[in-house]
Amino acid sequence: MNPGYAGRTELPENLKALFRPCAMVVPDFENIAEINLSGEGFQDSKPLAHKFVELFAMCKELLSKQHHYDWGLRAMSGVLRIAGGMKRESPEQSEAQILMRALRDTNLPKFVAADFGIFKGLIDDLFPRIEAPPQTDPKLLAAIKKVLLPSNESSTVQQEPEFVTKISNLKEMMGVR
Repeated sequence: MNPGYAGRTELPENLKALFRPCAMVVPDFENIAEINLSGEGFQDSKPLAHKFVELFAMCKELLSKQHHYDWGLRAMSGVLRIAGGMKRESPEQSEAQILMRALRDTNLPKFVAADFGIFKGLIDDLFPRIEAPPQTDPKLLAAIKKVLLPSNESSTVQQEPEFVTKISNLKEMMGVR
């Protein structure tokens, strides 16, 4: 039903005959992003939407082709929803910083190692001189470390910092979709 989109399958010919074909146009991603950002309370939505869509387009073009990478409207909506939540949590924080953090925090966990540097370079180019340290949930980190303690008989996993970060990322990503 949705040709060319990952995860979709083609209809069998006998079912295709029951439907009428229709033409569709490519959505205006920048306009959609601007409206979503405005709806989430961003005052500076037009330039931020441009940067947002530009980053997604450059990622689609420059990053390696991976089955789990999604640069479509669904992924954009998820990032914009996260940015809106961050805006509501920290209304005093700069809007560019919030959007940059949402883009970084929702995309970095899914990247293969070869794409980290490219993505960070793109973020630095589009959001120059903006620093946003990663936010961590101290209660979650404490709970993860407690479960992974060597004294815990049920734990057979080592407490590597990368593994702890991936568990934290997984918890955050579960709220995106």
